[in-house]
Amino acid sequence: MKFTDKAVKRIVVKVGTTSLVDGNGALDSAKLGDLVDQLAAVKERGQDVVLVSSGAIRAGMERLGLCERPKTIPEQQASAAIGQGALMQKYAELMAKHAVLPAQVLVTRDDFHNRLRYLNIRNTLYTLLRFGCIPIINENDTVATDEIKFGDNDTLSALVAASIGADLLVILSDVDGLFDGDPRGDSDCKLIEEVRRITPEIEALAGGTHGLCGIGGMKTKLDAAKIATSCGVRMVIANAARASAIVDAAAGSVVGTRFLAGKVELSHKKRWIAFGNRVKGSIIINEGARKMLVGRGKSLLAAGIVDCEGAFGVGDLVAVVDENNAQIARGLTNYAASELALIRGKHSNEIEQIIGHKDFDEVIHRDNLVLGV
Repeated sequence: MKFTDKAVKRIVVKVGTTSLVDGNGALDSAKLGDLVDQLAAVKERGQDVVLVSSGAIRAGMERLGLCERPKTIPEQQASAAIGQGALMQKYAELMAKHAVLPAQVLVTRDDFHNRLRYLNIRNTLYTLLRFGCIPIINENDTVATDEIKFGDNDTLSALVAASIGADLLVILSDVDGLFDGDPRGDSDCKLIEEVRRITPEIEALAGGTHGLCGIGGMKTKLDAAKIATSCGVRMVIANAARASAIVDAAAGSVVGTRFLAGKVELSHKKRWIAFGNRVKGSIIINEGARKMLVGRGKSLLAAGIVDCEGAFGVGDLVAVVDENNAQIARGLTNYAASELALIRGKHSNEIEQIIGHKDFDEVIHRDNLVLGV
């Protein structure tokens, strides 16, 4: 069975630490070799390929003689600093056998929050692909803290796939895909081969984190699927141990659980607004404003605002919620929270009289507003 929509020209592959280690938790050269062989085969077929790889902290743990993942940020940063070079050296050695040049790209969440840095990352990746390289991306754990961490490479891989307009995201896991139960304890549960839309029922199937090395779980993979599919990127969760999982997925075959891309593909700017940026506060709107935004695709005006929360400024990303606290959109605000506190519920022609200036009629223009996130 194969996907029936557009061909895969650009693929992002995410591999977690648990898919790179042996039974003792040490990096497994055979698994790394098979991974690189598949990436090279995909590239040889003429498809662009980007790898989002975990494993730096694990590699550092080996060098330091640590048996368990460090619990403190400084210890994790130290392990990553030691392990990142070792991991890249291994990838470089393996890719050299295929005459493929790897390129290391380390990022933090802040690189995606900042619009200019986000664009720079995207342009760098485009250029590396044009040069025929395989970019290897990881979170820059040597400098990342709780405030700027992605938290998992599933989210990072989805953001990367969205930013470069990938056709397919393959997330390799230690399970075959998404099941209708927990395969670790329920032998009768069944693999869900296709997800057309991520519903609350689908989300309820996600379990938590497990394993000593990784930090992700099925929930983070579903979160990644939301990002990817909203941006026109198909996604597959496949077992890393499955033979030729990457090659087959890139060819369009179903190898695990596939998530179909949404019908409405967000522009690159709206992808950044919806998923790349950090929410600084919220704007609460009335029912009339909600109907204008959702039903008629209008901009948000001050007249429909009931209240706001947070200390956000002009240009910051805010959540737009209704009076039941249900989030209906995200957008870039033209007015600071302190100004909105004064002009909420007022008509646009009253703004200048109240705060002394009126740079925009709209609090959030529809071009800077993304519904449904």
